[in-house]
Amino acid sequence: MSGEIETLTKLLARLPGLGPRSARRAVLFLLKRREQLMLPLAEAMHAAAKAMKACRECGNYATEDPCPICTDARRDKTVMCVVEEVGDVWAFERSGAYRGLYHVLGGTLSALDGRGPEDLTLDKLVERCRPKVGDEGSVTEVILALDATVDGQTTAHYVSDRLQPLGIKVTRLAQGVPVGGELDYLDDGTLTTALKSRREV
Repeated sequence: MSGEIETLTKLLARLPGLGPRSARRAVLFLLKRREQLMLPLAEAMHAAAKAMKACRECGNYATEDPCPICTDARRDKTVMCVVEEVGDVWAFERSGAYRGLYHVLGGTLSALDGRGPEDLTLDKLVERCRPKVGDEGSVTEVILALDATVDGQTTAHYVSDRLQPLGIKVTRLAQGVPVGGELDYLDDGTLTTALKSRREV
């Protein structure tokens, strides 16, 4: 294997969900479709690397800074959804169900991975949530849309404690039985959470 191919394989193997074998298959696939896929992909990646930047307000990736979401006058600026990563913003935007602002933490608190509050954008979040002069455009609700993992729960509690002095309503996404889910296939934790989160119909 030539040095160029070996380098490309090693780089692809570092992507999530790809190991060395999958990366080799991807490289072979790209080489067979050099003109139709490999060269356009390389150009698109180069263009994206040059043009995309992190929004100084929310942390989303866009070609403008602040990003189009933060500058959209039609968004509800009184509601802020706190997520772990940019991919979560994109998931909400695909759904079309949310029209407020976002804040990307850049991960979760994790003692195991050595990630503390100073490694996340928590100070920026608190700053963005501070009441504005005259209260016009101030955030009144923060939605914690964090994963239902131990690290996600720990981070949610920490963020809630940090925001408590500001007098802002802090909510969490409902958890439990997914739409279209069959009870027999759900794990015990999901069923327990669904029972605890039940509401009147």
